[in-house]
Amino acid sequence: MIRDPALATVVHAAFEYAGIAAGVATYRRQAAEQGGLTDHGRFAVLVGLLMGAALGNKLAFLAERPEVLQDWMQGRLAWPGQSIVGGLLGGLVGVEVAKRLTHQARSTGDAMVWPIALGIAIGRLGCFVAGLHDDTYGNATSLPWGVDFGDGVPRHPTQFYDAAVVLLLAAAVHGRFARVPGLAFKFFLAGYLLWRLGVDGIKPTPHAYAGALSGIQLLCALALLAYAPIVWRAWRQR
Repeated sequence: MIRDPALATVVHAAFEYAGIAAGVATYRRQAAEQGGLTDHGRFAVLVGLLMGAALGNKLAFLAERPEVLQDWMQGRLAWPGQSIVGGLLGGLVGVEVAKRLTHQARSTGDAMVWPIALGIAIGRLGCFVAGLHDDTYGNATSLPWGVDFGDGVPRHPTQFYDAAVVLLLAAAVHGRFARVPGLAFKFFLAGYLLWRLGVDGIKPTPHAYAGALSGIQLLCALALLAYAPIVWRAWRQR
């Protein structure tokens, strides 16, 4: 674990960029097998995904840490942090907007499952290495795999939990629902939102909302309520 804040930030960023690079490379390889990034507007979809994710991850972080918004607006903070949940939901919105603007009706989400899963898993390794400077660690635990991130308290290594679950989710849905394009991604996203709704309950809560939920948990709950009917309709198409 890295205890120097500046070094932790650099190493964490390196893992994040590596995760993004791995995800993009995986998506490009899949797209090349189907005609390339420019075929059927795939490049527009990718741009929509990246722009939506960039905006969503900041907004979700500010929902999780509302006190940061005031610091940011008063110039005491250079730039807010990030949220994977916000990135996923923002990316989803960005893709749908891009598809509307380019008049695409086909589902594009299934090709995103493994790129997203790999990106998250690699990024979470950076979160783990950053330790206490990243705010993604879990609460104290007496379980034998508890990790001391530098404060002398064994904690849930929730970064590893997240990396493992996202890869298992991708493996579970990959190639399972070919008859309904987009269903694999829908299950992947819904599964991840449900997972984060649960696992964030064993993380410190910077700001509690209704029901003692954190900002990310509340966002997951609202997104699941809105997304569940969409998943159900796609499932019935089988």
